[in-house]
Amino acid sequence: MTAPPPSHGANAPGARLARACRYLYRVPMLLWHLLVHLPLTMLLTTPLTARVRWGEESLEYRAIRAWSAGLMHVFGFRLRRVGTPLPGAAMFVANHVSWIDIETLHSQRMMGFVAKREIQSWPVVGWLAQRGETIFHARGSTESLGGVLHEMLARLRTGRSVGVFPEGGTRGGREIGPFHARIFLAAVEAGVPVQPVALRYGEGGSAQHLVAFQPREHFFGNFVRLLGEPGRVAEIHFLEPIAPGDADGRRRIAELARNRIIEAMGR
Repeated sequence: MTAPPPSHGANAPGARLARACRYLYRVPMLLWHLLVHLPLTMLLTTPLTARVRWGEESLEYRAIRAWSAGLMHVFGFRLRRVGTPLPGAAMFVANHVSWIDIETLHSQRMMGFVAKREIQSWPVVGWLAQRGETIFHARGSTESLGGVLHEMLARLRTGRSVGVFPEGGTRGGREIGPFHARIFLAAVEAGVPVQPVALRYGEGGSAQHLVAFQPREHFFGNFVRLLGEPGRVAEIHFLEPIAPGDADGRRRIAELARNRIIEAMGR
């Protein structure tokens, strides 16, 4: 992975003025996105619209993807996709940087994420996560993980896709931790492919550490800080899939997926 450059002058008067100016136009954009676009999205994500098709997706999925892409635009991210996400039932696994990873991925492909249970209580993101078929997991609970794996397997067997952050948490954006192999059991038992996805913020991943949660920074603090950050690219690299049977068991799949993401981060 490319080492992030040191940050200089973040608190200089010019930098503070630039941040204030970004808040001046992004806060109204965010309010419009919440007060106008969000109600429209809610109207399009009902049991009635779930059966309406728009191309290869349901209208509900299209609405959530559009809303996520719009939120990324509000935060100044320019989306750049590399590669093609698999259609149909698949497990997508990505490196985990911040809460915005879910919105980044949802802007490209609808998938039900496995995410920590605390996200349910987060403003806006929590609601979108629930509408986006998120599977909530209580960290450290073996019983919860068993239920998560059961739900993942059920969804994959019915032709839907799931998204996972196999590191189990964020790491400040400076490294990619070990992938927990057990979470891949659902893909092995369902016989579906696993597609690694590398998420890079800033050119060459230069802003990973800026997008990530800072020490002792909670969701709201990260949300407000990112809203004032300079505009930058968000790259979503859909990498070579691991087909069912291509790897010997879940541990080998976890290792192979992690290696492909690390390789993509270093390009």
